[in-house]
Amino acid sequence: MANLPPLSLYIHIPWCVQKCPYCDFNSHALKGEVPHDDYVAHLLADLDADVPYAQGREVKTIFIGGGTPSLLSGPAMQSLLDGVRARLNLAADAEITMEANPGTVEADRFVEYQRAGVNRISIGVQSFSEPKLKRLGRIHGPEEAKRAAKLATELGLRSFNLDLMHGLPDQSLEEALDDLRQAIALNPPHLSWYQLTIEPNTLFGSRPPVLPDDDALWDIFEQGHQLLTAAGYQQYETSAYAKPGYQCQHNLNYWRFGDYLGIGCGAHGKVTFPDGRILRTAKTRHPRGYMEGRYLERQHDVEAVDKPFEFFMNRFRLLEAAPRKEFALYTGLPEP
Repeated sequence: MANLPPLSLYIHIPWCVQKCPYCDFNSHALKGEVPHDDYVAHLLADLDADVPYAQGREVKTIFIGGGTPSLLSGPAMQSLLDGVRARLNLAADAEITMEANPGTVEADRFVEYQRAGVNRISIGVQSFSEPKLKRLGRIHGPEEAKRAAKLATELGLRSFNLDLMHGLPDQSLEEALDDLRQAIALNPPHLSWYQLTIEPNTLFGSRPPVLPDDDALWDIFEQGHQLLTAAGYQQYETSAYAKPGYQCQHNLNYWRFGDYLGIGCGAHGKVTFPDGRILRTAKTRHPRGYMEGRYLERQHDVEAVDKPFEFFMNRFRLLEAAPRKEFALYTGLPEP
């Protein structure tokens, strides 16, 4: 629909093998087996309630995040994406991204993900240093990370991303740059390069590690940015670099203040209506409550006075300009 923002779909898989000490996302350490079929059934029932919010629009992108979505079986992923296609008008060229932990990567299962429709994988590498990975509580080692990246290349996916962190506990400038060099050598079309931040309600939040100081962090960013630029990557967002034509379309829709349905534990959604109303939704965070069928935790309309702040809070993550006409289209307010 021409008078509404583009529409995306976010799907949350909440389980991890173990909780990382820096992570404040809605993730839960797995106890027993992943309830593949039951959880997919609940995801699709959750989506059934949200289908009217699509308002006939084509879904441009899907992002399956977590948690660790790569714990989901191939058949479960097939059922999930088949169910999405049956309920929503999914664009023929839709970008479908799935997050993956290198410690859970299996070639046969990734072929099944691709067959189900996944065409972009985001691999949570974080570092290529064994001691740093252990400090971060990661379940994989450097070689598993490299193997996952090579598998993504061999699959011939539309794109893949490597997630990398800097400013790690006791990390030197050279260690941070070495991580970047190893990532660049794997030739990913997209690199997300995040600075570690200490969040409340995490293990690091309660027992903060020693991190590089501000001067050291600036040196890491400045020299790392130069490395990435020299390798052909363009920074387009606060923490995202891509080769030309490989920007993450799903994240671009977020930061441009587009719309998205959110299904799964703790997933958030944003929906714009033709009259300019903007609705935000949040789903039940804990898997137990969610799988009892209590999907919606809360929702609220965005007040008109808050729309400019929300629009620019998102747009300022991008290095591109914000067209005036998009402000009017996406907020329902007069052009500034």
